[in-house]
Amino acid sequence: MHWMFLPFKRYAQFTGRSRRMEYWMFALLNAIVMLVIFGIMFAMSDVDDVAVDPANPLAIYGWMFSGVGVLLLLWFLVVLVPSIAVSVRRLHDRDMSGWWYLGFVVGGLIPYIGLLVSLAFLVIMLLPGTRGPNRFGEDPKGAGASEVFE
Repeated sequence: MHWMFLPFKRYAQFTGRSRRMEYWMFALLNAIVMLVIFGIMFAMSDVDDVAVDPANPLAIYGWMFSGVGVLLLLWFLVVLVPSIAVSVRRLHDRDMSGWWYLGFVVGGLIPYIGLLVSLAFLVIMLLPGTRGPNRFGEDPKGAGASEVFE
Protein backbone atom coordinates (compact mmCIF):
# COMPACT_ATOMS: atom_id res chain seq x y z
CA MET A 1 0.00 0.00 0.00
CA HIS A 2 2.95 2.33 0.60
CA TRP A 3 3.88 2.33 -3.08
CA MET A 4 0.31 3.08 -4.16
CA PHE A 5 0.08 6.26 -2.11
CA LEU A 6 3.67 7.48 -2.49
CA PRO A 7 2.84 9.62 -5.57
CA PHE A 8 0.27 11.48 -3.46
CA LYS A 9 2.96 12.22 -0.87
CA ARG A 10 5.20 13.51 -3.67
CA TYR A 11 2.19 15.28 -5.22
CA ALA A 12 3.81 17.90 -7.47
CA GLN A 13 7.44 16.87 -7.22
CA PHE A 14 8.78 16.77 -10.76
CA THR A 15 12.41 16.37 -9.72
CA GLY A 16 14.18 13.19 -8.76
CA ARG A 17 13.53 9.63 -9.79
CA SER A 18 10.81 7.03 -9.25
CA ARG A 19 11.11 3.26 -9.37
CA ARG A 20 8.97 1.03 -11.54
CA MET A 21 7.25 -0.22 -8.39
CA GLU A 22 6.01 3.29 -7.53
CA TYR A 23 4.75 3.93 -11.06
CA TRP A 24 2.99 0.60 -11.56
CA MET A 25 1.46 0.43 -8.08
CA PHE A 26 0.01 3.89 -8.64
CA ALA A 27 -1.32 2.69 -12.01
CA LEU A 28 -2.85 -0.33 -10.25
CA LEU A 29 -4.49 1.95 -7.67
CA ASN A 30 -5.96 4.05 -10.49
CA ALA A 31 -7.27 0.95 -12.25
CA ILE A 32 -8.89 -0.39 -9.07
CA VAL A 33 -10.56 2.92 -8.23
CA MET A 34 -11.79 3.36 -11.82
CA LEU A 35 -13.23 -0.17 -11.85
CA VAL A 36 -15.05 0.48 -8.58
CA ILE A 37 -16.45 3.80 -9.82
CA PHE A 38 -17.55 2.27 -13.14
CA GLY A 39 -19.08 -0.67 -11.25
CA ILE A 40 -21.08 1.73 -9.09
CA MET A 41 -22.11 3.73 -12.16
CA PHE A 42 -23.33 0.65 -14.03
CA ALA A 43 -25.03 -0.79 -10.95
CA MET A 44 -26.95 2.41 -10.34
CA SER A 45 -27.97 2.89 -13.95
CA ASP A 46 -31.33 1.53 -14.95
CA VAL A 47 -31.14 0.70 -18.62
CA ASP A 48 -34.84 -0.18 -18.73
CA ASP A 49 -35.81 3.40 -17.87
CA VAL A 50 -33.82 4.83 -20.74
CA ALA A 51 -36.12 5.39 -23.64
CA VAL A 52 -34.54 5.31 -27.03
CA ASP A 53 -35.21 8.76 -28.33
CA PRO A 54 -34.51 9.13 -32.06
CA ALA A 55 -34.22 12.89 -31.58
CA ASN A 56 -31.55 12.48 -28.88
CA PRO A 57 -29.27 9.50 -29.51
CA LEU A 58 -27.03 10.51 -26.60
CA ALA A 59 -29.82 9.99 -24.04
CA ILE A 60 -28.50 6.53 -23.18
CA TYR A 61 -25.35 8.12 -21.73
CA GLY A 62 -27.27 10.10 -19.12
CA TRP A 63 -26.20 7.72 -16.34
CA MET A 64 -22.62 8.75 -16.94
CA PHE A 65 -23.39 12.32 -15.93
CA SER A 66 -25.32 11.43 -12.82
CA GLY A 67 -24.00 11.93 -9.28
CA VAL A 68 -21.70 8.93 -9.53
CA GLY A 69 -20.32 10.17 -12.84
CA VAL A 70 -19.09 13.21 -10.95
CA LEU A 71 -16.96 10.82 -8.83
CA LEU A 72 -15.15 9.82 -12.00
CA LEU A 73 -14.41 13.44 -12.84
CA LEU A 74 -13.35 14.12 -9.26
CA TRP A 75 -10.95 11.14 -9.24
CA PHE A 76 -9.49 12.30 -12.55
CA LEU A 77 -8.82 15.74 -11.10
CA VAL A 78 -7.29 14.29 -7.93
CA VAL A 79 -4.81 12.06 -9.77
CA LEU A 80 -3.99 14.34 -12.72
CA VAL A 81 -0.95 16.10 -11.22
CA PRO A 82 0.44 13.05 -9.34
CA SER A 83 0.12 10.95 -12.53
CA ILE A 84 2.09 13.44 -14.56
CA ALA A 85 4.66 13.85 -11.78
CA VAL A 86 5.27 10.12 -11.30
CA SER A 87 5.55 9.65 -15.08
CA VAL A 88 8.13 12.44 -15.32
CA ARG A 89 10.10 11.00 -12.39
CA ARG A 90 9.93 7.56 -14.03
CA LEU A 91 11.38 9.04 -17.22
CA HIS A 92 14.10 10.63 -15.07
CA ASP A 93 14.90 7.15 -13.74
CA ARG A 94 15.53 6.12 -17.35
CA ASP A 95 17.81 9.20 -17.68
CA MET A 96 15.34 10.91 -20.02
CA SER A 97 14.09 14.47 -19.74
CA GLY A 98 10.58 14.96 -18.39
CA TRP A 99 9.72 16.85 -21.59
CA TRP A 100 9.54 13.47 -23.31
CA TYR A 101 6.24 12.99 -21.50
CA LEU A 102 4.75 15.93 -23.40
CA GLY A 103 6.05 14.39 -26.62
CA PHE A 104 4.42 11.07 -25.80
CA VAL A 105 1.10 12.76 -24.98
CA VAL A 106 1.06 14.83 -28.16
CA GLY A 107 2.31 11.91 -30.25
CA GLY A 108 -0.40 9.71 -28.77
CA LEU A 109 -3.06 12.04 -30.19
CA ILE A 110 -1.93 11.54 -33.79
CA PRO A 111 -4.09 9.01 -35.64
CA TYR A 112 -2.40 5.68 -36.43
CA ILE A 113 0.97 6.86 -35.11
CA GLY A 114 -0.54 7.34 -31.65
CA LEU A 115 -0.77 3.61 -31.08
CA LEU A 116 2.95 3.18 -31.75
CA VAL A 117 3.81 6.15 -29.54
CA SER A 118 1.66 4.77 -26.72
CA LEU A 119 3.30 1.35 -27.03
CA ALA A 120 6.74 2.98 -26.95
CA PHE A 121 5.77 4.85 -23.76
CA LEU A 122 4.55 1.59 -22.21
CA VAL A 123 7.83 -0.14 -23.06
CA ILE A 124 9.85 2.72 -21.57
CA MET A 125 7.83 2.53 -18.37
CA LEU A 126 8.49 -1.22 -18.20
CA LEU A 127 12.27 -0.95 -18.64
CA PRO A 128 14.45 -0.76 -15.54
CA GLY A 129 16.01 2.54 -14.55
CA THR A 130 19.66 3.40 -14.92
CA ARG A 131 21.84 1.93 -12.21
CA GLY A 132 23.55 4.31 -9.87
CA PRO A 133 23.20 8.08 -9.92
CA ASN A 134 22.32 9.89 -13.11
CA ARG A 135 21.78 13.57 -13.93
CA PHE A 136 18.41 13.55 -12.14
CA GLY A 137 19.57 12.17 -8.80
CA GLU A 138 20.54 9.10 -6.85
CA ASP A 139 19.31 5.62 -7.64
CA PRO A 140 15.92 5.20 -5.91
CA LYS A 141 16.64 1.51 -5.25
CA GLY A 142 19.34 2.35 -2.75
CA ALA A 143 21.93 4.93 -1.88
CA GLY A 144 24.88 2.53 -2.01
CA ALA A 145 23.83 0.64 -5.13
CA SER A 146 26.18 2.53 -7.43
CA GLU A 147 29.30 1.32 -5.58
CA VAL A 148 28.22 -2.30 -5.95
CA PHE A 149 28.19 -2.18 -9.74
CA GLU A 150 31.46 -0.36 -10.25
